Amino acid sequence: MNFGTLKMYIDGHLVESSNENYKDIISPLNNKTIAKLSWASREDSIKALKSAQKGFDIWSRTPVVERTNWMNLLREKILEKKEKLRKSISYEMGKPFTATAEDIDSITDSLEYYSEIIVDQIESKELKDKDGTHLHKLITQPIGVVVAYLAWNFPLLNAGFKIGPALASGCSIILKPSELSPVSLYLIGEILHEINFPAGVINILCGDPNEVATELSISTIPKLITMIGSTETAKRVISDSSTSIKKYSMELGGNAPFIVFEDADINHAVDIGAAIKFGNCGQICVAANRFFIHEKIYNEFLNKLIKKAEALKIGFSKNLDFEIGPLITLKSRERIEKLIEQSVNEGAIIRCGGKIPENIDEGNWFEPTVISNVTDRMKIFHEEIFGPIATLISFKNEDEVLESANNTKYGLASYLFTNDKKRIERFVQELDFGEVQVNGIKYDIYLPHGGIKESGVGHDCSELALDDYLIKKRITITKT
Repeated sequence: MNFGTLKMYIDGHLVESSNENYKDIISPLNNKTIAKLSWASREDSIKALKSAQKGFDIWSRTPVVERTNWMNLLREKILEKKEKLRKSISYEMGKPFTATAEDIDSITDSLEYYSEIIVDQIESKELKDKDGTHLHKLITQPIGVVVAYLAWNFPLLNAGFKIGPALASGCSIILKPSELSPVSLYLIGEILHEINFPAGVINILCGDPNEVATELSISTIPKLITMIGSTETAKRVISDSSTSIKKYSMELGGNAPFIVFEDADINHAVDIGAAIKFGNCGQICVAANRFFIHEKIYNEFLNKLIKKAEALKIGFSKNLDFEIGPLITLKSRERIEKLIEQSVNEGAIIRCGGKIPENIDEGNWFEPTVISNVTDRMKIFHEEIFGPIATLISFKNEDEVLESANNTKYGLASYLFTNDKKRIERFVQELDFGEVQVNGIKYDIYLPHGGIKESGVGHDCSELALDDYLIKKRITITKT
């Protein structure tokens, strides 16, 4: 499938890059071109910044009711064109078609949710004066121009997490999708142009990060830089952006522990573990990386997880009917192969998978893999795998597994399976992660999502996300 030639969206218009450069976008399904993309230059970044500044001046003064009407119109148009958007995600990201519904749901739910809650978040608050000599009020205003860097693994879900709170709060936003999966967001640009969305409020461009992202980061125009991506990229962005005082909201890498005690519902834990590990080919920031399984149920859990992994349907078909997609690039696959090889050399055992499927000649496919006998001395224990590899570690007691689970620089998601209430109380306090999910998993736009340690600052989703896009101003009036 080919989505044709796509243009950037800047200042309310679909535009070519200033140097008229285009880039072929390659599908990980078959390594074939699916679109020709207008490829931004440094000059285009400057244009987007100037456009966003003008857009903020207008949008921040636009009444909330009018802003939310625009958000609802955008939501309706996205739903009207969801089939094309879902296909673009499948081809640019390599997702099964059924899995792309999550992207559409997330961006439309975000637009709806933040349009509904924004009024309560910006209401002024009266402050009591102890002496009765002054009147005090706390008011809320949008922070300014926002730059958003998006990861490639959920192209529209990630965009939705940023667009919703930005638009509702009165900020303008520049969205830079990953160069690996920019097609669906460029199609959103076409929708914005079609409905004549207010110029400059949303700008969309993609290009070489060393040119485009660097120019956006070093500018003094943005007041908030938000991103979803790797910890190393975040450090580069923060360094580049130190030209002025900016606010940051960043959801970064993860190395989630998946802890299963002997009193847990094993079948339920296996089902959840397989879903959160092999979904999106393991390319999820909250994916379970390290499976800590109590020694009494270790073999049973291992065998059941192997059956789940071996039953997954992989392979490209034109109707996008498969269960696990490919890795995003050949380079990603090579990295995964090296991780596995190094782990085996250090004593780990491949229980299933661990190789490229024999019957597939094109694309970046890799078999769902289960590895046992993993230890904390191995590189695979400490790295964010971002691939379809489940690593199993046996443990004996609570103290041991807590120490091992927390033995990571990351602190995003963690998962615990047990029916012991006292144990749950202890683990939710002592697991050093921004999210602790017990006996199941729940994600939604109204639930806070954020990490600690090297996994980020701020939050996506929920009313907490708005804290990053809003500022508080104190007003004091002397009584006369």
